Amino acid sequence: MDESKPPGTGDQISSGNSGGGDSGPADPGGVTVSQHELTELLHRRLDRLERLLEPVSKLPTEPEQPPAWRQATEGEQRWAAGVTVLIAIGLQLFLPPRLTIHPHWILPALELVMMIGLVAFNPHRRLRLDRRSRLLRTLSLSLVAAISLANGWSAVKLVRELLHSAGAPNALALLGTAGAVWATNVIAFALWYWEWDRGGPVARALGTKDYPDFLFPQMQQDGLAPPDWEPAFLDYLYVAFTNATAFSPTDTMPLSTWAKLLMSLQSVVSLLTVLLVVARAVNILQ
Repeated sequence: MDESKPPGTGDQISSGNSGGGDSGPADPGGVTVSQHELTELLHRRLDRLERLLEPVSKLPTEPEQPPAWRQATEGEQRWAAGVTVLIAIGLQLFLPPRLTIHPHWILPALELVMMIGLVAFNPHRRLRLDRRSRLLRTLSLSLVAAISLANGWSAVKLVRELLHSAGAPNALALLGTAGAVWATNVIAFALWYWEWDRGGPVARALGTKDYPDFLFPQMQQDGLAPPDWEPAFLDYLYVAFTNATAFSPTDTMPLSTWAKLLMSLQSVVSLLTVLLVVARAVNILQ
């Protein structure tokens, strides 16, 4: 026996090779690693790599935020809707009596009384209540219906005059009358959009509806607006204005059936008014 060989070294090598060829490569220390141990080590490392490469969605994250239309907000201020209603009442008084329901002042006076009632029953600056009032909701919808009725009557009378070659004595008066009817039409439909989208301003502030009726750009992507953003009346007024001029939705898409039908009706009314008035005005000027 060679005494220079470290004791026990031959025993380790022989025991590692006693498996009949099932041994793996030896480590730098001279100890052989079996094929089974090498396979187990490889599997453990592959499992670790799979865990590191898992998609982010499978990793534990913070709870998802609800969509923009499901978040409760402070509620919008009411001054914009109030001022616009007063403008609509003034436009109705501007129209000649032959185009309005007699007596000429009855519907504008009724609308003013209903608006005063809304302010008296709910004097808060913002339209957000802990519980919704059916009386206030009915009164608000009645006000919008009265404005729509008065303007619809005036639009029908104006179209009849234009078709029968009657109407205003000059082009300037005709354009002024038609402009008042067109502007009131925009205001009336803006009020309908504002009152019906997701149940109205109070329901929108509470975030009770599962799905929106109008999809605004700020609701489609994070970073375009603050997290607590919600459409206000001026946003719906813009939708009504662009629909009355372009005869189609622009940046805000209607999603529900009633929203599509209402926008289609507004486009038809606006298109008929504009075409007939322009044709009649050109005829008068010639």
